Amino acid sequence: MSRIGMYVKFTAKSGQRDNLVNILLEGAASEQPVKECELYIVNISDTEPDAVWVTEVWSHSEAQEASLAKEETKAAIQRAMPLIAGVESIKLTPVGGKGL
Repeated sequence: MSRIGMYVKFTAKSGQRDNLVNILLEGAASEQPVKECELYIVNISDTEPDAVWVTEVWSHSEAQEASLAKEETKAAIQRAMPLIAGVESIKLTPVGGKGL
């Protein structure tokens, strides 16, 4: 199994970015004890006031899929959906670098 990485860009509805960030940070906190989640960073854009980027690295795709199946993750997604105007994601294969 090889690592998977993702960059996910969430575009929040106007005025909802900070609420969305808080939900995503809760998600990051819930992944702290999960060793297969090697990186989960929530970023805000300096140039796009409604954009939130999440950077993820997982030890394998099954771990990322298992995370999405957790009840607390499903509940967070339900809370976040009304705040989101759009989502774009890019799946990658991390090959090395500082922090990996």
